[in-house]
Formats: sequence, structure tokens, C-alpha cells
Amino acid sequence: MKSMPASVAQDPHAFTSEARDAVYQAIFMRRDVRGQFLPKPIPDEVLSRLLTAAHHAPSVGFMQPWNFLVVKSDAVKHRVHDAFAVAHAQAAEMFEGDQRATYKTLKLEGIVESPVGIVITCDRSRTGPVVIGRTHIKTMDLYSSVCAVQNLWLAARAEGLGVGWVSIFNEAALQNALSIPEHITPIAYLCVGYVSHFKDKPELETAGWLPRMPIQDLLYFDTWGQRDDQQPLVGHLQRDAAAAVECGVRATLPTAAVGT
Repeated sequence: MKSMPASVAQDPHAFTSEARDAVYQAIFMRRDVRGQFLPKPIPDEVLSRLLTAAHHAPSVGFMQPWNFLVVKSDAVKHRVHDAFAVAHAQAAEMFEGDQRATYKTLKLEGIVESPVGIVITCDRSRTGPVVIGRTHIKTMDLYSSVCAVQNLWLAARAEGLGVGWVSIFNEAALQNALSIPEHITPIAYLCVGYVSHFKDKPELETAGWLPRMPIQDLLYFDTWGQRDDQQPLVGHLQRDAAAAVECGVRATLPTAAVGT
């Protein structure tokens, strides 16, 4: 991303331009990693930073509904992979024609290959039935746990680690594989590890499954469906979208962490 104008950078609450650019770099270079994991172990001090970042996600009513389950056991990984395999076969039959054929070629998990699995869950009963901010939208606690996932994902990218979110599970089967109580909702099974490389684009985009949608096509002003392509913001979005692609291409470069 280009440096901020001086008038913006002088805001007393703004990061330095270098720190700000690092945040955007992590966002644009983040990838859902499935097949590039290396056997290199993750030091506990690095895992600690990732989990601490996740724990500092925003949460509705400050209820902090998450738990973190760290999976290193090969036996447990294979139980999780067995649960994935059943759901994966079922999912393939939900698509038709060329999409089914393409789906079967996709690498959609790295459960066994990644050195660490991290499961983020949601305890919807943690602070009682009435939660500030969840009084009317009951799913806000689930959204809070997803924020913890994103915090961890971005922190991992900054550490040179790849993360792959595996979501093709029957929930009960995943709970059983990990001995998760029925009242605890699994939010994400994350495969985490150092990688040989990061791809320049998301794998599903590269595979032709779906393209990235232009953000200006998703933007309305004031009321739903109201567009205004003459708004200066639209021009800025087009420029920044190009910068994001350029930043993403840098993901193809080997990370320094791999060689250490």
C-alpha cells in the first residue's frame, strides 16, 4: 500500500506508516493453506503469541465465549481426518457435472500434514442467558468467536505461518473426535504450520471455482441497492484493489521463517 498522506498520518492515534502497512500486508497476503505444510515444529513462544492474539478479539458483552484446543497428537489428527473424509465424500455428491469433478481434485485440508491443529469453539452459555449486545441478535457470540479466528490467522501470517480452515465436517463427528461437549459449538478447525510457499491468489480463485468480485459492485450508498459510481470513494477502491493484488503476489516469495 502507498504511504498515507501527511495530513492523515499525523493523527495522534494512527500507527506509523510502516506499522500500518504491515497490518495491510498481513491481510492481503493471508491465504487458506492446505497443501504446502512443512514438518518444522512451531515453537511454543510463537503459538503463545497466536493464541494471545486470538484471545484479544472483540466479543459481544465481553463474554469471551471461546476456548482453544491445541492438537498435536497424530492419533487425534487421524480421528479428525476420518471425520473430514466422511463429510468430504458426502459434499462431493452435492455438486453436479464439472463442479463435482473439480471439487474432487481440490486439496481442502492439511489435517495430518500440519504440525498443529487449533480448534476454536464457542460456549454460548458462558456468562448466562442475558448478554449485553446479544439481547436481540442471538448469534453475536458465534460471530465473536469468528473474530478470534481472524485474529489468529493474521497473527500467523505475520509470523510466516500458514493456516487452513477446515469446515467440511459433520459437527457431531468433530465433537466426538475431539471429546467436545455437546453444548460447545466448534467454530473452526485450523491447520497451522510453516509452509514451503504462499500462493499469490486464493486456491479456489486459481482453480477457476469463483473469481474475486469487484468491491465496487458490492457497494451501496445510504440505502440498499443505491449505487453512485461518481463518488470519489469508488476510484479509491479501484486503486486499493490493485494494490491488494500487487501485495498478494509477494506471497509467492519464500518466507524468511522457513529457512530458520
